[in-house]
Amino acid sequence: NGAGAPKSKSRVPPLASEPLGFGQKHDATVDIPLDTMNDSKQKAKELATWEADLKRREKDIKRREDSVAKAGVPADDRNWPPFFPIIHHDIANEIPVHAQRLQYLAFASWLGIVLCLSFNAIAIIVCWIRGGGVKIFLLATIYALLGCPLSYVLWYRPLYRAMRTDSAFKFGWFFLFYMLHIGFCIFAAIAPPIVFNGRSLTGILPAIDVFSDHVVVGIFYLTGFALFCLETLLSFWVLQARMGRLRQ
Repeated sequence: NGAGAPKSKSRVPPLASEPLGFGQKHDATVDIPLDTMNDSKQKAKELATWEADLKRREKDIKRREDSVAKAGVPADDRNWPPFFPIIHHDIANEIPVHAQRLQYLAFASWLGIVLCLSFNAIAIIVCWIRGGGVKIFLLATIYALLGCPLSYVLWYRPLYRAMRTDSAFKFGWFFLFYMLHIGFCIFAAIAPPIVFNGRSLTGILPAIDVFSDHVVVGIFYLTGFALFCLETLLSFWVLQARMGRLRQ
């Protein structure tokens, strides 16, 4: 009789697709290699070392910036001219209010000598085209290429930094080379016939000389003469203003 069969024989064994419980002999074990754990620890250690080194460098940079700021020499970032920054220039934020007007005048004086030397080169090119000779063209080019950066380095930047830090040494440096600048402007406005009949500079003497041969060249020379005269007057104004501040 099938009904009297033991109950234990009617139990259905678990299917192969069914998950088995914990502790059974078919449980899977996951082995983590010891090398992988060591690599992870090593990478974590390297990362911590890198972060510590980065923080140390940041503190060092901050310390240097603080030292520079305390010394009164702010970090210079190039911001002028805006379309192609080559120098640092920020009168409104770095020069004391009472000295800003004088600094703007000095800046106009520096731009003036740049304009004078650039126009002088153009006028000499016109003279060269009209048969003036290549030597005066080379001299005018040298004046422009050397005069523009040297005027900035030798007297405008020292004045800017002197105004910013109130340095007596930089003021003295400015006075020395600014006097030479004024002397050059006076010499250029006259342009005596010392080198190549003075025609490498657009002064009044070569202007009179070339007018009889080439009217157009003479007009260029007279314009250059006027620019050098204006630059001389502006430079005297800047020097007088600076001397007046020293007497106060």
